[in-house]
This record gives sequence, structure tokens and C-alpha cells, in this order.
Amino acid sequence: MDYLERYIGFMQAQMPDLTGLKFGIDASNGMASLLVRRLFPGAKIINDTMDGSFPAHSPNPLDPAARVQISELVRSEGLDLGIVFDGDADRCMVVDEKGAFVQPDYLIPLVVEVKGEKVIHDVRTSRGVIEYIREHGGEPVMVPVGHAFAKPILRKVGSIGGGELAGHYYFRDFHGCDSGILAAIRILGRAAEAKRRGETFSRLMAPIARRYFNSGELNYKVEDKDGAMERIRAWFGGEVNDMDGYRMEKPEGWMSVRKSNTEPYLRLLVEAASEDSMREWIRGAEKIIHES
Repeated sequence: MDYLERYIGFMQAQMPDLTGLKFGIDASNGMASLLVRRLFPGAKIINDTMDGSFPAHSPNPLDPAARVQISELVRSEGLDLGIVFDGDADRCMVVDEKGAFVQPDYLIPLVVEVKGEKVIHDVRTSRGVIEYIREHGGEPVMVPVGHAFAKPILRKVGSIGGGELAGHYYFRDFHGCDSGILAAIRILGRAAEAKRRGETFSRLMAPIARRYFNSGELNYKVEDKDGAMERIRAWFGGEVNDMDGYRMEKPEGWMSVRKSNTEPYLRLLVEAASEDSMREWIRGAEKIIHES
């Protein structure tokens, strides 16, 4: 059986009306190169020659250098947004009409319909996203970081889907698995709807992205990771969720500190109602980290 044709047919059946939307796609010389010209014939496409040496840039779009080309394409061509896939195309990330990076967890309410549904999100997800899901009739379900945890929990709780900070998005209608391609289709559909209302993509994202000041994930090489985490927890206080490291909640914001599952890093994320509070909390946590 020709599984690629079946896959393309499935994705084409999900395609919304993208009439009038101007968008770019960076396939990162990875697996998305097999699909993007057939699935997105109206797009401005770059780096769609498969090459495992990844000559254009890193295949990890969390690396800011890997998003430079798609940002430049969006600005130079006057596009409405740009999509960049990772090497194996199970993740996608987005830049808006200004070429500015859109933090992946902010996009969760765009890739799944939240009303009346359980929506999974990882422990690093913005409080703004969690609030938005609740305000629009959904039930947020927090999960540990990583697909090995997200997929079984999605099935167990009957979630419609969701996503995480790293750019993985999960779908009940895709066998409970993640798909960068399907996520891109959903995001583009919402962008096209917004454009028909006269909204830019950044304006579409504003009700989620502009609620809090968010540091993004910060990484530190630390010898005594466990000790640093315990000292940060004791210093910061708040209500603690320990399903994956510590997520510590206060009324004015929260902090996450956890050990990477895949790299030798301690990962920190801070979100606060004011920029001053965010920076103060980062400085306090970094002081403890450097002492470790």
C-alpha cells in the first residue's frame, strides 16, 4: 500500500479554506520536504530538498538561528505568517506577520477546539493559555513534558488534543499522536479566518500572548541539579505541583524548574503579571543556580 498517498489524502481532507492567505513554509531540509508542495501549493516554500546534513540551519526551530530564514521570508514577501517544521516534521513553529516568533504553547487553542473539551498541556504552559481555555469552555489538563506522557494521558482522559512548549501538538483525530503537519493546517486555517475579519496574526494571538510576561525556557548546566531545584523551591514558595520538576504558583505568576529528560540541563521558566517581577524572579533563581 502507498502509505504516503494515504497520508497526503488524509491531510488534504483536513484542509480549511486558505483563500487569500499569504504564508511561507520552511521545511528545514527534513521530512516535511516530502509533503509541503502538494499540501500547500500556494505557499512560499524554502529548504524543501531533503538533506540529512541540514545545510540551511539546525532542524530544531526552538533554536532562534533556525527561524531567521522564515522570518526574513515573511518580512521580505509581506506574508501573513510563516511556518517552520523540525527535521522529522512532528513539530511546527510559527512567526507572525512581523517575523516575530510565537511561543508554541500560545498556539494550543488554535490547533484544537477547546469548547466543551479536555485539552492537555505540559507543565511549562503559560497561565494565559490555561485561562483562555477555561474562558472558552474547555477543561485544561496538565501533563508532564514529552510525548511518552502526553499520549497515554490524552487517551485516558478522553482529551480532544493539546500541545506543549516544544511545539508538539496532539490530536484525538490523529490516533492520539502528534503531527506538525496537522498542527500547521489548523493554524493556517485560523489565520485565514482572522484575515477575512481584517485581523493580523499577531492581533489574533494577542488575547493569549499579551496577558503575562513570559521568559521562555532558560537552560543552565548545573552539577547539583536536585539541590538547586530544592533550594529554588524553598526560596520561591507558592503552591507546588511536582509532576515534572516543580511548578510553583503564586497569584501574581509562577515558576517552573525541572531537569531535562534529554539534555544535561536544568530548565527554568518564569511568568509574571509584570516584567519587573519576572526579571526579579529570574535573577533570584539564577543566583541559586550559580551557587550550585
